[in-house]
Order: sequence, then C-alpha cells, then structure tokens
Amino acid sequence: MQVFEEIQALLLQHKPFVCYVKPNEAVWNLLVQQTDEIIEFSNQAGFVFMPFHEGKQLVIPFEGNNFSQGNLENLEKKPTESFTSESNQKEAFENLVSKGVSTIQQGKFDKVVLSRKIVLKEQIAIVETFQNLISTYPTAFRYLFFHPKIGLWMGATPEQLVKINQNQFETVALAGTQLYSENVIWATKEIEEQQFVTDYIVTKVKDKVNNLIVSDAKTVSAGNLAHLKSFISGELTADFQANDLIKALHPTPAVCGLPKEKAIDFILKNEGYNRKYYAGFLGEYNKDNQTDLFVNLRCLEVENDVVNIYVGCGITKDSNSEKEFFETENKSMTMRNILVSK
Repeated sequence: MQVFEEIQALLLQHKPFVCYVKPNEAVWNLLVQQTDEIIEFSNQAGFVFMPFHEGKQLVIPFEGNNFSQGNLENLEKKPTESFTSESNQKEAFENLVSKGVSTIQQGKFDKVVLSRKIVLKEQIAIVETFQNLISTYPTAFRYLFFHPKIGLWMGATPEQLVKINQNQFETVALAGTQLYSENVIWATKEIEEQQFVTDYIVTKVKDKVNNLIVSDAKTVSAGNLAHLKSFISGELTADFQANDLIKALHPTPAVCGLPKEKAIDFILKNEGYNRKYYAGFLGEYNKDNQTDLFVNLRCLEVENDVVNIYVGCGITKDSNSEKEFFETENKSMTMRNILVSK
C-alpha cells in the first residue's frame, strides 16, 4: 500500500515526517518536511510535537511542505513477538509510588502521576508495527513521528488535549484505569481522581471563556482498558485565544498531578529519567482554522537498538504501590501487543 512504502523510503532518507490517523477515521495523513532542520514552534500552522517539560518544541509547518491524504484499506495484522524487558523495575517503581503516597499524606499535594520507561533490547520493524497500531486501536489518535535530530516516536493515544474550531473548544477530563469488562465498577479513588482533573480544568478556564459546559463522567474504553471521562466545552474570547488555552491545560493533572507545580517538581526530582515527549502533546495546530491536539500517552520511542515504552499512573493517598505497578504493566501492553520483530 502506497503510504507505507513512502514511509519506508522517508525513513531510509532520514527525512522528517509525521503520518497520523485520527480517532474513528480511516484516512491517513502524511506531512513531510523538505529540510532536516529543527523548526521550533512559534504559532505556525502545522503538526506540533511538544515535550512534557523541557526539550525542543517542534513543528512541521503545513506551508512549504508536502501534505497528502488517502484512505486506509484493510490492514492485515502482522505477527507480533513478545519481547522481555531488560531488568526488573518492580521494586524501584513501587518505592517511587510509596514515596509519592507518603508525600501526599504529608499534605504536599493531592495527586501525582508517576511513570517509568520500559526498555526492550530489540529491533522492531517500524512500518509493520505502525500498521498493527493503526488496525488494533481504531478509536485512538495513531501516529508515527520521525525527525533525524529528535528521534522516532509512535503511539495510540486515547486522550484529547483540546479541539478548537474557530472559537469553540472542547477538551476532556480523563482519569481512572482498569481492565475493560462489560460492567465496570469504579472505586472511590478513581472517581475522586477523575473529579480532580475536571475541577482543575474548570478552575483554569471558567473566568476566561464563555458558555462553559461540563458533562457527567462516563466509562469509555481504550484498547483493553477502561477510563472515566467527561467533556468540557466553551467559547474562546478575544483575550483568551487558542495558545492561552493550550498553556492553561498542558500538562494536565492526568499526566502530572495536582497542584500542578508541586507535582511537576516531585516528578522531576524523583522519577529518575527524562520523559522527553511522553506526556507532552501533538497534533494539528491551526489547520484550516481548526486545532486538534492529543496528549502523548501509550507511546514508544525507537532509540538506536532499543525500544522505550513509556507508562505511568495517577497516585493519590489511597494508592497501593504493587497495584500501581501492575497498572503500568497493563498500559504497556497497548504497545507490547503490536510489536513486529525486524
């Protein structure tokens, strides 16, 4: 199929590009940068790729570059391999979670999102893995991003950061995770966690936007997982535009915690690795007056001869460190289940 052959050629030529498919759509979008320079984002219309905290804020502008689209035909599922991770991280991660819980119990913050990087010492077939990702997660935002000076990332994220059309915006408050089943029952911890996120977003925007509407929380599925999600929408004003809204929302409590500054400080001091673009955001910025951005979750990075899978979970005062470790294991399966060996 044409687009995947083109992706293969772009990887060989070391050309920056992004290929993406929006949730519940069967249309591929391919944006190819004509040079290999790093273009930093300063409000250009384009595909943005933003880090969690520090790092290059990238954009591949639409202007002056090649943008194409086409329909996805039926993709055959390629046979996958289960790779083992290089070391046992269970104890280290559980210690990190316990430290987070005790810091919450001391009243320093209400919630913190802690993550880890699972390193698989394997080479994957990038295009075939991406094909699997597209066909396996039809309701997610699916992408493959490559820049020779930044690296290669792909993911299937269930979480919208924000969608803006003209001056109307919509965002989601997503939190709580469990394995999906027919009748999902939520514990107080998860209901509270999701309410934290909703309240935080509402507080950030309520005095700045018009016609704010907040829906009730509903159960939604993402791959084999269930989450709690509510929709928040409203109208931007002359004094509060798209960029102001994005700055107010990122990083959301769903990827760092609450209060935000204290949670980020704890993450940077204790996680022990750089999240890079994991838990950052990506997507179309100001394409035909529309912005469609997603949080970079359920993603992997191909780095030299290893694959890094990034996973995290929300910690509150009631968190159990072993249970949280297994939650990150469950989340890692989103990426582990689609890997095709080179």
